[in-house]
Parts: sequence; structure tokens; C-alpha cells
Amino acid sequence: MTMTELTPPAVAAKQPRKQRRRRAAITHDRSVFRGIGLVLLWLFVALNIAWMIWMVIQAFRDTRSILDNPWGLPTSLDPVNFVTAWTVGDFATATLNSVVTTTVSSLLTVAVAAPAAYYLSRVENRLTRSLTMYFVLGLGIPAQVILIPLFVMLNEVYLTDSLIGLNMVYIGVSMPFTVFLLTAFFRSLPLEMEEAAALDGTTAFGTFWRITLPLAKGGILTAFVLQVISHWNETLLALTLLQSTEKYTLPVALISFIQQQTYSGADWGGLFAGLCIVVIPMLIIYLWLGRRLTEGLTLGMGK
Repeated sequence: MTMTELTPPAVAAKQPRKQRRRRAAITHDRSVFRGIGLVLLWLFVALNIAWMIWMVIQAFRDTRSILDNPWGLPTSLDPVNFVTAWTVGDFATATLNSVVTTTVSSLLTVAVAAPAAYYLSRVENRLTRSLTMYFVLGLGIPAQVILIPLFVMLNEVYLTDSLIGLNMVYIGVSMPFTVFLLTAFFRSLPLEMEEAAALDGTTAFGTFWRITLPLAKGGILTAFVLQVISHWNETLLALTLLQSTEKYTLPVALISFIQQQTYSGADWGGLFAGLCIVVIPMLIIYLWLGRRLTEGLTLGMGK
């Protein structure tokens, strides 16, 4: 005898209706929460865009007008504040240092992490599982914990106050996340073309170089852009390891410029111009490559 036969007819008729009401209520609750989340998300985006526009506007105003009316508009588009930041704040040298450091460290990070991630994604044994877990554990170590040991170690080999030493630190600190991201991305790629290449006698390195890398260009570009943004904006390690003004990167030069204003009088227009010099290049890169960046992250997390 089935459960329906044991249930009274009136109760049996009400069960599907109750289920439909429950599903409708759940769907309604989800749509309400989704609508609230979208409103909050777009509000956050609007606030950030408004902040960016306000920062650029203030970069064309002098200190007195900013203090008198922080929400006012510039009377002209005179770039004198950018010239002040570029010369007095020595942003010219800092920009060159940031470009060189960011480019070299990001390229070397991806160049070292890509073969390691490919090996970890294709070989399954106890060693590779342990290495993968080792890189994952590296994601949970904050830079503040290793700051003093890094300084002591680099000081022993005379690499403090050196862009070479800063590059080495950036590469080491960025390796866990880059390997983790690329490992997930390589695992999402199909194996059929690699197997066909192996049947044709192609070596493992040849397969990686000629087949896997072209297929993984989206993930590699994603990893590279993320490292560029991270290294360009990094402040703590650069502030700790660099002492000479001619070695400063842009974030450290901006802090030094702010400290100069403490003694010579605050130049708010120059400070906003310095912020624009630091922020706008990364904003342009993200707007240019943002779609590919999102696609690379989505594909990498697919498996």
C-alpha cells in the first residue's frame, strides 16, 4: 500500500499546493535579497566613481580654494599641480622605478609560476599534492609576519635599499597566489590536444610551450595583470626595504611628498595630483583588460 493511499484525500490534495507556496516564497525571498544586493553593489560602484571624479577635479585646484570649498569646480585646467608633484615630489624617478619594478617582477613571477603550475596540474602523486598544499598555505601568511625576517636576510646579502632585492621579494611573495591561480586554470584545459601531441612524439616541454601556453593565454594574462596591479600599489615592503630617495617607488614617493608638506605647508592640489599619478595608470589598465581579467578568473575557478 502506497503513502498516497494512507493519506486522506483532502491532505493529499493540499500537499502540492503547500509545496508550490513554499517554493514561491523561497523564490520571492531570493529575488528580494538579490535586488537589495544589486542596489548596494551599484551604490558602492557609484560612490567609487564619484570619489575618482572628485579626486581628479581637486588635482586642478589650489590649496586655498580646496579648503574654502571642497566641493567646488576648478576655474581652469592648469596642470601646475601635476608639475609640482612630478618635480618637487620627484615622481619622475619614482614612476620609472615603479614601471621597471612592476614589469620585471610581474613577468618573472608568471614565467616561474606557469611551468610549476602546469606540472602540479598534470602530475598526480604525493609530492605534487604536498607542493600544492605548500603553495596554498603560503596564501595565508600576511606580509607583516615575514617583514622583519625578510629585512634581516636581505641585509645580510646587501640587497636592502635595492630594486633588485625588492623585485626578489615581490616574486617570492606573489608566487603562492600565482601558482594556485594558474594550477586551477591549467586543470580546466582539455587534455586531448596534449595527448595527441604526446602520441606524435612531442616532449613534455614542447607540449607545454607549443600547445598549453597558447590555450592558457587568458589565465596567464589574468595572473600578469593581477600582479601588475598588486606590485604597482604595494607600499609596506617598499617602504621598509627602500631608504634612498632615488630608489623610491610611486607609493613611497607619495608618502615622502606628504611628509614634506608637513614642514613646508600642505599643498592639497599637489597631493591630489600625486594620487592621480598613482591611481590612474592602473585604472586605465583595468579598463583596457578588465573583461579578459574577469574571463580568466571565471575559467580558472571552473574546476
